[in-house]
This record gives sequence, structure tokens and C-alpha cells, in this order.
Amino acid sequence: MEQTAKKTSIPSEEYFAPGHRACIGCGEVLALRLVCKALGKDVIIANATGCMEIVSSPFPNTSWEVPWIHTLFENTAAVASGIEGALKVLQRKKKISEKEITVVGMGGDGGTSDIGLQALSGALERGHDFLYVCFDNEAYMNTGIQRSSSTPYGAMTTTSPPGKVSIGQKTWKKNMPAIAVAHNIPYVATANPSYPRDLINKVNKAKSIKGAKYLHVYSVCPTGWRSAPERSIQLGKLAVETGLFPLYEVEHGQYRLTKKVSKIKPLDEYLKLQGRFRHLTEDLRKEIQERINQDYAQLQKKAGEV
Repeated sequence: MEQTAKKTSIPSEEYFAPGHRACIGCGEVLALRLVCKALGKDVIIANATGCMEIVSSPFPNTSWEVPWIHTLFENTAAVASGIEGALKVLQRKKKISEKEITVVGMGGDGGTSDIGLQALSGALERGHDFLYVCFDNEAYMNTGIQRSSSTPYGAMTTTSPPGKVSIGQKTWKKNMPAIAVAHNIPYVATANPSYPRDLINKVNKAKSIKGAKYLHVYSVCPTGWRSAPERSIQLGKLAVETGLFPLYEVEHGQYRLTKKVSKIKPLDEYLKLQGRFRHLTEDLRKEIQERINQDYAQLQKKAGEV
């Protein structure tokens, strides 16, 4: 994958237009732009309420250059399932041409791992031919930086504030890619806009596979993470280099690392760049480091790397 990634060209066409209202340094909008480049124009997107919906569609304007539907938090995957089913019927009845149209559901971590999980699980279980993309910025950023089940252990949010008896977020981050894999779908992958060619490769592969696909995309949020806007690409790379957010794919149940890290960097290099972790004690940082090392070792084992 690493050799292929070096040869992958990034399409010049833009299907997510500039002029949107994303925050400066937003890693999520960069990820969305790259995903749209890879998807191309023959696509229909169902997009959950969240940051990308808000910044891209202030009435009467839109940044979307492709067919796009705004859905509620909880039913994005259900809407995408309906679109996919309708296309099949229309093509079977010769109402529309039988060209390949990629159906996509998109949501943040809240709209995916929390509020939208029931609809997503049902769609994956039924095997709808669509791609679901989760843009994970690790909290409900659009509504005020509230914690989600994707918020990292120890992180500060407005609903998990640290204090005398609180460390911040007290639960470990939900492993959504593993939940998607458990549905026995043909393709699951993680991606990161700091590695754009790897991301584009995975979208292209997902488009080529029939059935339900799931892509989990790391999305830096300077506003919610209390990080410098110019550090977003660096943070994305550090997330991979520390083993915190490994890049891998699971094709028909087979794990494969698409970015191998020969020497894991200390997690402190990542944590110190974000205000949401500034309250962590040395003992807590050590505990998180040990958990990451353990999880990364388990992933390496699944991928046959050890």
C-alpha cells in the first residue's frame, strides 16, 4: 500500500467548493475535500447534522457540487440505504441509466458512534451497497465541544471538565472500526488527511467493492482540541506515528497495516500540542501510553506483523 500510495495522483477536480465557513485549520474539512475528490461526480451523499453540514450549507448557498441531502443525526445510514434501494429499482425499471453511482453516508463521531449507531448497524447488517464515512473529531464540536463516545480518555470537554475529582473524559474511546468489522462487511478502513494518498486509495478501493463499506477518518479540530490551527497536519501525522490512530484496512476480515510505524514515538509529543490534555498528570499520561501500546500490539498481531 505504501508503494502504491506514492504513485497515486490527487484529482484536481473540486466537488466541495471553497467559500465554506469551516474554522481555520479544520482537519475535518480537509478530509472531506479529499474524500469528495476521490468519490468523483457520480455520487449521492447523505450527510448528518454536524460541523460539515453547517459550514457547507448556509442558506441560500452551498459548497456541494454533487447531489447532497442533509439528514438528521440519527438516520443518515437509513437515508443512504433508501437512496441505494431506490437507485436499484429505478435502474431495474430502466427509469435511469445503469451507470455506477456511489451512495455515501457521512457523519461525525457523534452522528456515527452515538446517535446514528442504530441506523448504521442496521444498514451494515443488511449489506446495502454504500460507503459510510465517519469524520472523527472526538466530540460534539458543532454544538459546544460536548463529549462523545469517541472522546479520548482524559480529554477535557465542556461536559467532561477536569477538576478535583475528575480527570476529564472517564471512558476509553469507542472502537468504531472494530464494531463495523463485527458486522462482517467486505471493507473497513481508517484514514487520515495528513496522509492524503492513503486516504484517496481507500476511497477508491471502497468504491470498487460491492456491499457495505466503512471508512473512519481522523479529523483534527483546533477549536475543540485547543490546538494551533497551523499544527493540524502535524497532529494528524503524530496520531499515526505514536500508534494512537493507526492506518489499516480490513478486507473480507483480513487486517493489513497500510502505514507501518517501525518505532513508535512517545505519546507526549502528541499530547503537549493540545490544551484539552494539559491537566493530565504524569501517571495518567503513562496509563494512556500503556493502553495505546497494548492496542497497537493487538492490531499488529491481527495484521500478522508479529
